[in-house]
Amino acid sequence: MAGLHTPLCDLFGVRYPIVQTGMGWVSGPRLTAATANAGGLGILASATMSHAELEVAIRRTRELTTEPFGVNLRADAPDVRDRIDLLIRERVRVASFALAPRADLIARLKDAGVVVVPSVGARRHAEKVASWGADAVMVQGGEGGGHTGPVPTTLLLPQVVDAVDIPVIAAGGFYDGRGLVAALAYGAAGVGMGTRFLLTSDSQVPDAVKQLYLRASVTDTVVTDALDGVPQRLLRTPFVDALVRTGRLRRGGRAVRSAAAFRRATGAAWRDLVREGLAMRRAHKLPLEQVLLAANTPMLLRAAMVDGRPDLGVLSTGQVSGLIDDLPSCAELIERIVTQAREVLAGLAGDATGTAPGGAAGGHPAGASTT
Repeated sequence: MAGLHTPLCDLFGVRYPIVQTGMGWVSGPRLTAATANAGGLGILASATMSHAELEVAIRRTRELTTEPFGVNLRADAPDVRDRIDLLIRERVRVASFALAPRADLIARLKDAGVVVVPSVGARRHAEKVASWGADAVMVQGGEGGGHTGPVPTTLLLPQVVDAVDIPVIAAGGFYDGRGLVAALAYGAAGVGMGTRFLLTSDSQVPDAVKQLYLRASVTDTVVTDALDGVPQRLLRTPFVDALVRTGRLRRGGRAVRSAAAFRRATGAAWRDLVREGLAMRRAHKLPLEQVLLAANTPMLLRAAMVDGRPDLGVLSTGQVSGLIDDLPSCAELIERIVTQAREVLAGLAGDATGTAPGGAAGGHPAGASTT
């Protein structure tokens, strides 16, 4: 159905306007390739990889799919220019950014034919990156997982759509075909989903950890700055509750230990970690204690997401985890979303003409079930 083919499909070279977002320790080659093969845009998360690991991951992803995919970068990483050069050499289709990249980085990628998609949480940020030449923008509302803001998607999305003239990807609270249709109705060109793709059989997150997500309700999350000084949404666990109650001095000690562990895991040099921390402090006007606390994030996420120890780490999540109750493959998930979206669109078209898809008067949108 033409209603599901948007400018985003042409921009990325994909069949459906569905994006699997880059999630540290989660979206590796297997999940990224599975999403791409199912017709969406899969995105590798590189922030938790060394440069050498990213190179291997890109090539492994290409072994698993011939479809376009993307790589998520940190604009403030010390070696961001080297990583951009790697994407260009490897002919990666899309570069996404968790933080707004500088104008010169956008220009470098665009000159090489790489599509640039920053993520934003405010209208003014979308306007800024659009003026710098970004090809599209992903806007995440407060329902989303990880670092997030206070404005819900239903209020933030129309603001951004009205403010920029590039394709907008809606993120935060999406998991099914009804959400895709709703995003399109707001003027978005597609949806981005993290938690929904995390909870697939193609995700490398341990099954026991996935079960914690599946048992969660929409109220079993918490937004806190206790982890790294910046508000982010986490699944509520005894460990997270204890972390929220912990004083900043004790968190600071944990941060130093986590930074040392992250350095060992990735091979990063201390000078690079210090340089990155100072860059974060300048770019985001963070006090020194928040820069120190930020060292917690990578290893606490790894403990839960990779090692399967939520008692020793944290689980990033969107509120939408409370609405998810199964673990389909990426192919099954995207087929389900597309089928339901088409049914909803057909039902709405029938309502508009006074007839249901089968010809009966007064029909209602089909496909309301999430199963």
